[in-house]
Amino acid sequence: MDPRDEFTNHLTRRTFIGQTARGVGGLALGTMLFPELLKGAANGNLITTREGGLPGLPHFAPKAKRVLCLFQSGGLSHVDLFDDKPSLHQFAGKEIPPSIKGSQRLTGMTSGQSAYPVQPPIQGGKRCGKHGTWISDLLPHIQTIADDICVIKSLYTEAINHDPAVTFMNTGNQQPGYASMGAWASYGLGTENANLPAFIAMVSQGTGKNPGQPVFSRLWGSGFLPSNHQGVGLRPGANPVLYLQNPPSVDAEQRRALLDDLANLNEMRAKEIGDPETITRIKAYEMAFRMQTSVPELTDISQESKATLAAYGPEVTRPGSYAANCLLARRLLERNVRFVQLFHRGWDQHIALGRQLPNQCHDIDQPTAALVKDLKSRGLLEDTLVVFATEFGRTSFTQGGFGNPGSGRDHHGRCFTVWLAGGGIKPGFEYGQTDDFSYNIVKDGVHLRDLHATILHCLGIDHERFTFKFRGLNVKLTGVEEAHVVKGVLA
Repeated sequence: MDPRDEFTNHLTRRTFIGQTARGVGGLALGTMLFPELLKGAANGNLITTREGGLPGLPHFAPKAKRVLCLFQSGGLSHVDLFDDKPSLHQFAGKEIPPSIKGSQRLTGMTSGQSAYPVQPPIQGGKRCGKHGTWISDLLPHIQTIADDICVIKSLYTEAINHDPAVTFMNTGNQQPGYASMGAWASYGLGTENANLPAFIAMVSQGTGKNPGQPVFSRLWGSGFLPSNHQGVGLRPGANPVLYLQNPPSVDAEQRRALLDDLANLNEMRAKEIGDPETITRIKAYEMAFRMQTSVPELTDISQESKATLAAYGPEVTRPGSYAANCLLARRLLERNVRFVQLFHRGWDQHIALGRQLPNQCHDIDQPTAALVKDLKSRGLLEDTLVVFATEFGRTSFTQGGFGNPGSGRDHHGRCFTVWLAGGGIKPGFEYGQTDDFSYNIVKDGVHLRDLHATILHCLGIDHERFTFKFRGLNVKLTGVEEAHVVKGVLA
């Protein structure tokens, strides 16, 4: 085709308007990528403003500026750790009453059992804090922060298998392909630190069930949101982020020149075809360049005091451990990373509950308590929302024979326990109530969609108005079914 004819064919009204709009966007590209070019009018200092995010957000004054999610992957046993009841001891070894068990759908691991004997908590506990919250002796350090946390005993979900349940908790949908909590936060609120991603995730393996249930990177993915909002996985060891270092014989000046040329080419392509992912690619290159300096500084814990390191426990200096990740989480939060998520595997105690559960608790007890105390001492807990969560609970009857060392507990989604702390949450408090067997909710049920709505509320976001157009629908983190902010846990 003659180039003149091709040019004429492209000059439709829609194309003209689209090209004009993209041209305006191109003028802003430099400002988007290099916000440091903006100077303060009064004294020449850089203006420190939020980068990215949606106009009009937050909808109202937030109580939390950032979120820390400590996700205990595998299904933490609420019965053993947070929800003891006298009836569990009175009925130990006896059949759980049919009126309690009802017609609940069970997994294939226990649906064929001939008996369902009640199993009380494997270890004692005590009433902690001013409110008298019962916490297992398997968590002696977390017992000491009872006055700082709000324990929700009445969370529930429909999922009874790990992958859909973990996906549901982290993305608001049991099906893969939806945006994660951290991606939604990044999309809505942007970042206040241009040198680090708005959303960072870390994974550790526990000593309970090893290996634990797999943790897939889609759990911190962006789904249908622009891909620059997906979480960045921080790996243990010398290279926390892959492909971040310059190749041999390439110095920082050469890399800067290469990125400038590449950005120019991508900018021209973005103007030509209007693909937003091209702009995302430019942003990713620029972020990687800035992270070459920020990540080594972040992971260098040599300046932490001996007292701080000791507080997190002996595993804090082992890269990739839960304790090490907790310390890195604090360092990320004090650098204003919007959403930090730790995944700790190994909570799937179908067998050997008496051996596996104490080991798993030992992994997380001291570092978790130290992290909350550290945030509080540094004035960060006040505007940081801490979410200690899992995908579902465990049954109050045994999987296997009662008294058998090899027995465990099966999945239980009807009720389970999570706790919150920090920005906007009522400290030293319990919410919700289960029955005498910790099996059904009898008061103040909280669906996980309600939990998502509450997390967004603490960030100053009305979940009903926070949507993204996808497949013709206004998609929300809280889904299409009804969800409510749990006002009873708000300070």
